[in-house]
Amino acid sequence: MRFDKIYDLVIEKLKIEIPTSISYHNYQHTINVLEHTVYLAENEQIAKSSVELLKTAALFHDTGFIFEPKSEGHELRSRNFAQEILPEYGFSEADIEVIGELIMATKLPQNPQNKLQEIICDADLYYLGTDNYTKNSDKLVAEFRAEGRQVSEANWCEIQVDFLSRHQFFTDTAKKELETKKRKNLKKIEQKMKNLKKQGETSKLQGYIQEYLMIAFGVLIAAIALKGFLVPNHFFDGGVTGLSLLIHELYHVNLALVIVLMNIPLIATGYFTVGKTFAIKTFVAVVLLGIVLQTLPVFDLTHDKLLISIFGGVFLGLGVGLNMRAGAALDGIEVLALYTLKRTSFTITEIILGINIIIFSIAAFKFGVETALYSCLTYFAASRTIDYVVEGLQAFTGVTIISSESELIKYELVNNLKRGITIYKGERGFLPETFEVSADCDIIFTVITRFELRKLKNLIYEVDPNAFVFANTIKEASGGIISRKQHH
Repeated sequence: MRFDKIYDLVIEKLKIEIPTSISYHNYQHTINVLEHTVYLAENEQIAKSSVELLKTAALFHDTGFIFEPKSEGHELRSRNFAQEILPEYGFSEADIEVIGELIMATKLPQNPQNKLQEIICDADLYYLGTDNYTKNSDKLVAEFRAEGRQVSEANWCEIQVDFLSRHQFFTDTAKKELETKKRKNLKKIEQKMKNLKKQGETSKLQGYIQEYLMIAFGVLIAAIALKGFLVPNHFFDGGVTGLSLLIHELYHVNLALVIVLMNIPLIATGYFTVGKTFAIKTFVAVVLLGIVLQTLPVFDLTHDKLLISIFGGVFLGLGVGLNMRAGAALDGIEVLALYTLKRTSFTITEIILGINIIIFSIAAFKFGVETALYSCLTYFAASRTIDYVVEGLQAFTGVTIISSESELIKYELVNNLKRGITIYKGERGFLPETFEVSADCDIIFTVITRFELRKLKNLIYEVDPNAFVFANTIKEASGGIISRKQHH
C-alpha cells in the first residue's frame, strides 16, 4: 500500500521537526486524527480506495507546522507539502487533488462539500465530544500563548464557548456518538466562565476596598505632616499643597478650605486629561483631606527646624505616594503640568519646577530665605519619599548586554532570571587597533528591578566575563510592564 510506505516518514518528520512549543498540533494529534478518520470511514461505509485517500490527507493535514510553527495558513503549507512529495509514492494527479481538497477542508470555519470532507472535518475535531476535551483544550491554549497570543483564562473560556456553540458535527456517526458529550463540555466551560466572572467581581471589589483604605491612610498621614510639622512652624511644600500653605499663611484663610478649592479645578481637568476613575478617587481624597484637616487640631511635634523639614516632607510624601499608588492625586500639580504640557514645549518636570520656584521665591520674600530653604528641603524629602512609595522595590532599570555568548545569556535571562528580553541585531568590533574587524551580534535588552541588577551582572559574567553591560534608569515609559514614574 502506498500509505504504508509514507506513514513512517511523515510521522518521524513530525516528531523531529515540529517544535516542542507546538503542544497540540504535533505528531500525537495526527495519529489521533488518523485513528478517528479510519473509525468514522468504517462506520460511514466508505470504499477502501477512498479510505486510503482519507488516511493520507489525515497524515499530512498538519505537516505545515514543520515549515512554520504558526496556525495561520498551516493548511495551505500542508497541502503544498503533500503535493510535492506524494508523486514519488505513486499517487496520481487526481488522487493528489482530492487529498489537497481534504486537507483544505479542515480549515476553520469548516465547510465540507462531500462525505469524505465531512469525515476528515469530524475526525480533526473529534475531541470536542470526548472526555479528553479539557486536556486537548489546555494544550491548544498553551500553543497559542507560545505563538505570542495574549490569551487569558477568562478570554479562553469565551473563545471556547463561542466555538463550541457554533460548531456542528457532519457525519451521522459523529452526531450520534459525540454531540451529547460536546454539549456537556460546553456547559462545563460556561460554568467555569461564570465562576471566573464571579471571582473577578470579588477581586475587583477587594481591589476597590484596598485602594480606598490606602487613600484614607495616606490622607491621615499627610494631615499629620501638615498639622504636626509644617503649619505650626510656617514651613511650605511645593505644588498645590505648598501654594495652599502659602495662601493660608499670607491671608489666614482656612487651610482645609483652600486645599479643597485649589484642587477642584485640577480634578475637573484630570477628568478629561486622565480619566473618570482618577477624578473620582482624587475628589474623594481631597475632600477627605479637607475634613481631616478641619477636625484635626494643630500640634507641634518638634521645634528643631531640620527635623521639621525632613520628617514633615517624609510624612507628606508618604501620604501623597500612598494616594498615587491607589490611583489618586492628593496634590493636583501633576494634572496641571500634564494639562500645560499639551499646550507648551516644556516637559512635566520643567513645568512643576517653574511653579515651585515661584512658590519658594514668594516664601523667601515674605518669610525669609531661611524658611524658604528649609521648605525646599521639605519638598526634596517629600519627592524622594514619593518616588520610593510609588516605585518601591520595583523601580525599573533597563540593561543592555553585548556579548559573544549571547545565546547562553539569552537562555539564562529567560529561564533562570525569568525576564523577558528584546533582541537588536548589531555589529561588534571596530577596535582602535583592528577597526576593520567586526562581526554580527545580538544586542540583548531587558528590564529588571534595581535590586536585581547585581544578580543579573553575576549571571552574565559567569557566562562571559568580557561581556559589555550598561544600565540606565527608566524615568518615563508607557506600555508593557513599565509604570510611568510619578512626579510630586
